[in-house]
Amino acid sequence: LKIIWGSLPKALRPPLWEPLLYMDAFCFVVCNLLAFVFQMVEKGTSLLKKLEMNVSEAEKRTGKNSVNMQETYTVYLIETRSHITGIYSGSDGSTPVPDMLWRRYSEFELLRTYLLVTYPFIIIPPLPEKRAEFVWHKLSADNLDPDFVERRRVGLENFLLRVASHPLLSNDKIFFLFLTDEKGWRDAVLETGFQDKVDSRLKSLSASFRVKNPDKRFTALKQYSDELNTAISQLLRIRARVADRLYGVYKVHGNYGRVFSEWSAIEKEMGDGLQSAGHHMDTYAASIDDILEEEEHYADQLKEYLFYTEAVRSVCRKHELIQYELEMAAQDLTYKKQQREELATGTVRVFSLKGMTSKLFGQESQEQREQKLMALEQDIKEGEELLKEKNQECHEFVQSAWKDIERFKEQKDRDLREALISYAIMQISMCKKGIQVWSNAKECFSKM
Repeated sequence: LKIIWGSLPKALRPPLWEPLLYMDAFCFVVCNLLAFVFQMVEKGTSLLKKLEMNVSEAEKRTGKNSVNMQETYTVYLIETRSHITGIYSGSDGSTPVPDMLWRRYSEFELLRTYLLVTYPFIIIPPLPEKRAEFVWHKLSADNLDPDFVERRRVGLENFLLRVASHPLLSNDKIFFLFLTDEKGWRDAVLETGFQDKVDSRLKSLSASFRVKNPDKRFTALKQYSDELNTAISQLLRIRARVADRLYGVYKVHGNYGRVFSEWSAIEKEMGDGLQSAGHHMDTYAASIDDILEEEEHYADQLKEYLFYTEAVRSVCRKHELIQYELEMAAQDLTYKKQQREELATGTVRVFSLKGMTSKLFGQESQEQREQKLMALEQDIKEGEELLKEKNQECHEFVQSAWKDIERFKEQKDRDLREALISYAIMQISMCKKGIQVWSNAKECFSKM
């Protein structure tokens, strides 16, 4: 049509055909949008390869909550940028996703709950703590404290990166909407109906006590998770106590600085040396604030795996629940087959109310027995189908869960090893600085 239209003299060109010239531009935009969507949800590919994301800042706001009461809360700015070039959402060349949007901590919690319910076989990355735990006395436990908010910002960014790097979670459309749709995301996640699928804690607890043949691998994993939780908790408590004492020791060194400075005022030959030594002591005393601030970074890395232990236990509890449902289905089917055999032979193997009723009121008629047999046959058929489904569900869960558990183990070993090595290096560096301070003081004393 374009070629025909262009070959005609200008005076004969039909004006109504002119919009068709822009159809190719429109098709280009649509095709690019579709290509972007398909590339974003391509299975087996991490979202991080296509989308760069970070939580760049936090902002304190005041507003009314759900019960119309004034409250102060913190929102976090999520910035995203696509790595895919040549894909546009319009002719102006804008990127296909918003550059930034704001999220509250409660929205991160909603996202994680959705992921827990939708992917029960995956160890879902934890969120940073809502309120500070394992803090030493000089550290504020206020959840609106700027230092705490900053550490939480880093933790929330780490959570997003963990999810975005996961081979399965990264392709979830609700997670993608969380990053790109500020207003419509909440409605979209609630429309999934995930809240109706949440297993009650009482139900999970009942299953853990009543399951007869638990998988030894999951039992061992659950026990390991409990022991890891205990080990990291103790480590964090020790670290908090050491931080308290270290802070006191460093600050007491400030007294050296004050005394040397006062002493230098009454000395002529030794005055300069004492004054310089006092300056080194003051520097040493002040350095502890930066040291302990850096330590908090490593403490937060340990806390992440402290919270990861609950995610591991969540997978184990879900397996126990599936195993319990499987056992109940098998038990119910066995009982129904026993009933069918009793009806067919007219004998009752165990003492039951049915047997007592038969003795008191006589046997059932042949017609009644046949009707019951037909009903039982139907129940047995349905029970066999249910048992088959439960077996398949359990098999698929174990297969998927164990694959993710192996992935998590590699990640855990790598991260904890790096964190502990970095912490040791930091302690060595701190001790070397202390040695250097006293070496400098020694030089000052030697020159007196």
